[in-house]
Amino acid sequence: MTLDALRQICRALPGATEDVKWGHDLCFSIGGKMFAAVNLEPPHQLGFKCSPEMFADLTEREGIIPAPYLARAMWVQESALGAALDRRELEPLLRAAYELVIAKLPKSRRPGAAPTGKARKKPAAKKRAQKRR
Repeated sequence: MTLDALRQICRALPGATEDVKWGHDLCFSIGGKMFAAVNLEPPHQLGFKCSPEMFADLTEREGIIPAPYLARAMWVQESALGAALDRRELEPLLRAAYELVIAKLPKSRRPGAAPTGKARKKPAAKKRAQKRR
């Protein structure tokens, strides 16, 4: 597994973006919320969100630990990119991480969400309109 292969997997997900945070972490996000992050410096540790069941299963494997600082949010960390998970295993896990994050986003920030088109009135403007009547 390479960084380019990881980027290809994550960027193929609808609406996924990438940016570098904290100087050396390439982060993949949807709607402004991260679902995966990889260290750009070798050995390229990879962290991603997972379900509580998958968290328990994955952390029993050699080379995967609860992600530092993010374990309470059900994130795991692979000690080196490709060391414990090959591409065949990693692709569905990254898609699941993406789906978990989307499920928590407001509908308006989800990929493919149509703009509502409704202009909301400000409360003060509404009160002034009522006083004029």
